[in-house]
Order: sequence, then structure tokens, then C-alpha cells
Amino acid sequence: MRRALVTCLAALGLLTACTAQGEPGADIPTPGVPGPAEPGTLRVLASSELSDMAPVLEQVEKDTGVKVELNPIGTLDAVEMLAKGKTDGRYDALWLSSNDYLRLRPDAASKVVSETPVMSSPVAIGVKPATVEALGWKPADVTWSQVEQAVQDGRLTYGMTDPARSNSGFSTLVSVASALSGAQSALTDADVTKATPRLKEFFKGQKLTSGSSGWLAAAYDRRGDVDALLNYESVLKGIPGLTVIRPRDGVITADYPVTSLKSTSAQTREDVRRVAEDLRTEKIQRLITERTHRRPVVTSVRPAAGLDTTRRRELPFPGTRSVADGLLDSYENELRRPSRTVYVLDTSGSMDGDRLSRLKTALTDLTGDFRDREEVTLMPFGSEVKDVRTHVVDPADPQTGLKAIREDTSALSADGDTAIYTSLEKAYDHLGTDRDTFTSIVLMTDGENTAGAKAKDFDAFYSRLGRDAQDIPVFPILFGDSDRSELAHIADLTGGRLFDAQKGSLDGAFEEIRGYQ
Repeated sequence: MRRALVTCLAALGLLTACTAQGEPGADIPTPGVPGPAEPGTLRVLASSELSDMAPVLEQVEKDTGVKVELNPIGTLDAVEMLAKGKTDGRYDALWLSSNDYLRLRPDAASKVVSETPVMSSPVAIGVKPATVEALGWKPADVTWSQVEQAVQDGRLTYGMTDPARSNSGFSTLVSVASALSGAQSALTDADVTKATPRLKEFFKGQKLTSGSSGWLAAAYDRRGDVDALLNYESVLKGIPGLTVIRPRDGVITADYPVTSLKSTSAQTREDVRRVAEDLRTEKIQRLITERTHRRPVVTSVRPAAGLDTTRRRELPFPGTRSVADGLLDSYENELRRPSRTVYVLDTSGSMDGDRLSRLKTALTDLTGDFRDREEVTLMPFGSEVKDVRTHVVDPADPQTGLKAIREDTSALSADGDTAIYTSLEKAYDHLGTDRDTFTSIVLMTDGENTAGAKAKDFDAFYSRLGRDAQDIPVFPILFGDSDRSELAHIADLTGGRLFDAQKGSLDGAFEEIRGYQ
């Protein structure tokens, strides 16, 4: 289904709290409005990968007396919030990987007072050394065309973050499109059209997608059969055993600007200025590059050991929002492999009333985000699975599939006990194996397992699955009175991730999972 980027982002619901980056089962809450401002504390909307800046910010607080409180969010989502005035009075600054997309939005750019770049990290490819050797690559000479050829030859697979949620994914998409189209300046619609056949081949090699760099790295490690990751150099340098390559035909570089907002007070803007100034001191720049593998922006400070200082062409960001949104729409609906998801939905007796109403609203709203070619299966359960309804969003007639999903959602009713594990087994049986889709299971329950198979039974069932089936993750959602330890175990066992709608919103949890499908 075609849609502009702005309509596909539920901005407030996409906020995520800091979690351990390498833990696939770490839960992601979807919180609401942050607390009131406190003197000496800056509430900052920040790119999620900046969680590694904690020790640096501790030193900044000692230097300036200003505490920086990071609230992780996807870059494109932050821009949407800013443009709609949803940051006013709630946040004191932005600290995103890049303001490039922000500048394409006059309604967002007008709300910014100043920006100060404090470090940089280019898009790169992290490849297993054995794969580099098998391909005969010299890391300093690799081009995006060589990467595409390796994918076409079936010799390279990779993972990358979702461009609709993550600036690392979007910057990677722009880098590849620019290089494969041969664009000599900012991408145009004609460049995207020209590159589309090669881009389709390129994205056949994508085996992992994710809403966050941390989960992507954990999934890559768990799978073991994926050859490479596409992400920021700083992220890849933090993953042991990868050869990090910056394609010589060019990449896009994140510059991480600390950004002051017009809606804040003069004192707040002064605190932002002091923090930004301290971040650019030689002492802090050295700490940044040594701790995070990002590059200093102060020329008197050398990049940390292991960061290649060979010059590379800097590819320009798209010059207009229409090109940026068109490229993203093309990726979502044409270029990437399609999604295939089973929604295992608790409709037991305890869901009756407001809880069921919230579930119906969340799923109905979610239909606006389903992509062309996507297969969606609704599997409501109580004491057992009640029904299995599968629909495909046909590019030729997307509304028919979407209407059917909404009708099935509206017909959901609450009764029975809670057979979580039996229903999950049915979901795996339904999916079988399919290597040509991004396949996952979403589990929403408001209570503990009270019927059917037990946890140990499901563990045994999962252990007997083939390798391909075991690669299908379950993304459980904490809701109502569900048991955190029970759902965290399911996420850990299957390589999924736990989302917390007890502390946030159910629609926000469903929307956040979209980055992993």
C-alpha cells in the first residue's frame, strides 16, 4: 500500500526507554509524556544508539553541573513530534544522529534555534572475515556495486535497521541508492527510478530487519548464518569479529548535532549551549572516540585506534522531502522482502470490556501501516485457538485485504481461559518455514497461561523445530495482568523482544514492533 511517510508514524507511541542494547529479550516500554522539568536537568529526545554515551554524560555533568536525561526515539519520529508541537514543554533539546531529514520539514526546522555537531560516524558494512576472504575483497577498495554483485551471486546476506524507524537504516538506504544510481548530486526521483532494478537485487540479500541496532546485533549473533550488517561504523566497531568496510564510492555520515529548541526558555538554551560546548572540548572528544568508536569533530583530537582515516566521498542527503518519502515508500512496498506475521491475540474472558476495546482500536489503527505484499494472520485464542484468518495486502487492491483485517478485528469476542503456549505452537505450525519473507509472531496477552500446554511443553516443542523455524522470533506484549517473567522467557527463547504496554500504550507497542517485521 502506498503512503507518505508522515502518515505512517505514530510518533508518541514509538518512544522507547533505554534498555540493554545487546539483550534480545529486553523489554521496550512505550511511555507517555515525560516528567516535569527540573532545574539543572535537560530532557533530550535522542537517537537510541546514544545509550552508550552514559559515561561521557556523567563527566559532562561534573564539568557543567547540567544533567542530560536521554529519551530514545527514532530520528524520523522525533522530527514528526517536533513538527506537530508535541515536544513543546516536554523536551528541552534534540540529539539525533542527523538533522538532515529535519531540514526537509519547514514545520520542524522553524522550531530549531541552533545545532552543534559533536561527533560523527559514517554508514559502513561489517562483514565476517571469512566472507571477506571468500569474496576476495580488499576492504579499502570495496564499492557498493561489488556488494550488490556479491548479493546477486548468492554469496552475501546481511541485516539492517528499518529505514522508517532508524536513521542508520535510512542513511544506508540513501547511500546504496545514490551509489547504484550513479547520482552525482542529491538524489532525484529519476535517480531512484534508475536504481530500482539494482536496488531490488540488492535487497534480496537482506535477511534481518530491526527497529534498533542493539536487537539487530543480537539477532545477527544468534542466527549465525548472516554474513554482514549494515549500520553506522560506531555500532559495527562494537561487535566483535567483523571487518568494517566503508565503501569507497561513498556513504552518508551522521554528525550527531545537539539541537536547541525555540520553545524553551533562555536559561534552558544556555544549559544546552554549555553542554554542547563541553562535548566539544578536547578532553570529552577523546573520551567520546575512545568509548563509542565515533569520530571527533575537533581536528586536534585523533580518532580512536582502529578507525580508518582514509578519505571517502560523502554522499548528499536527498534535497527534497518528496524524494526522501518516495524512496522510503519504494523500499517498504517494492524493494524489501515482504513481511509475514501471525498475531496471536488473547481474547479470553479477562479481556472483556475495555481491554478488548483497546485491542480492537490498536489493531484497526495498525492497518494503516501494513505494507504491500504483507501477509497478516489473526489468531485469537482463549482456552484454545478460536480461529485462523489470513489476509494478504495485494498491491493491485490493498483495500480489500485491509478491510477484511478490520472486519475480523471488529468481530473479536472475549471468553474462555488463557492457552498461551498451545496457541504459540499453532502459530509456528501455521507458519512453517519461508526464507523469502521477514517472518514473526506477535503475542498479546493480558494474563498468565491457565490452559493447554505448559512452559516446559512449549520449550520442548521449540527445541524440536527445524533451524529455519527456530529463526522465527516471538514479540510478546505485556498488557493488563500478564506475567513479565513468562513473556520474557518466550522472547529470550525465540530471539524476540518484549514490549511493555503496561507502562505505555497498546497501540504504541504494536506500532513499535513494526520496525522488527
